[in-house]
Amino acid sequence: MGRSMAEIFDYVIVGAGTAGCLLAERLTENPATTVCLIEAGPRDLHPFIHLPAGYIKMLFNPAYTWRFTTEPSPGSGGRRIATTQGRMLGGSSSLNGLVYNRGQAADFDSWAQRGNRGWSYDGLHPLFRRAERRAGGDGTFRGGEGALPVTDLDWQHPLCQAFVTGAQHLGIPWNSDYNGAEQTGVGYYQRVIHSGLRQSSARAFLSKAKRRANLRLLTNTQVSRITFDGNRATGVLVLNPDGTDRAITAGREVILAAGAMNSPKLLQISGVGPADLMSDIGVTPVAVLQGVGANRRDH
Repeated sequence: MGRSMAEIFDYVIVGAGTAGCLLAERLTENPATTVCLIEAGPRDLHPFIHLPAGYIKMLFNPAYTWRFTTEPSPGSGGRRIATTQGRMLGGSSSLNGLVYNRGQAADFDSWAQRGNRGWSYDGLHPLFRRAERRAGGDGTFRGGEGALPVTDLDWQHPLCQAFVTGAQHLGIPWNSDYNGAEQTGVGYYQRVIHSGLRQSSARAFLSKAKRRANLRLLTNTQVSRITFDGNRATGVLVLNPDGTDRAITAGREVILAAGAMNSPKLLQISGVGPADLMSDIGVTPVAVLQGVGANRRDH
């Protein structure tokens, strides 16, 4: 395949989804740092993306989604289970059900205990606080000045209150903020909706970064491979419409933020992954890492 002259940036981010948009905003805060953010899908211009109930339509739109399914397994009764992911600016934060949930502190702590330094809940908590703007939240546990608005439900059905009351009668404690000091309990979900509109990562973070001259945003651009010099990632190859590819070089880092499916896939087809898999697909190994693509969990 033919190649054109390489484009050079400090950072190349693959995937303009939930994480990629935030990373682009953070890294471009320094005007001396150049960033290229690459998204395989289109811009987030469809009106149903921004209307909270619009995800009912967008979830089945192949132009804005990765239509992944699992392989049949005994645990699923031989069925294939849909694991649809967002394929647009904002990624799945432009597609999902809008619930805001940080996750269990114990889960993060278990990552740190397995040797992943910095991934404990205490290590991540300041980053959660920095990202969010939680109206009326506890300043000890919740952020009030971040770019992502987190709001409470402003409409409650009597059946919902009956459910909460029933749970309390069973001994489950009321919890007014499951993203605060304690997650155990029953209460109402928090959401990423503000002024009637979805607050995706693209709206909350990328909208600010797009106004900066040091960000290059590429949409409808498919990354085909990570390039390496030895075992150091040097950039990526992206596909041109005519079938040729062009190189985009990272002077400092290549950051994979392409989601739980596409990030390991891209590593594998670039030579990083299990030896037997790379042999099966005819890829020359760069680094044999058996865990790449394994042990996925989904809520």
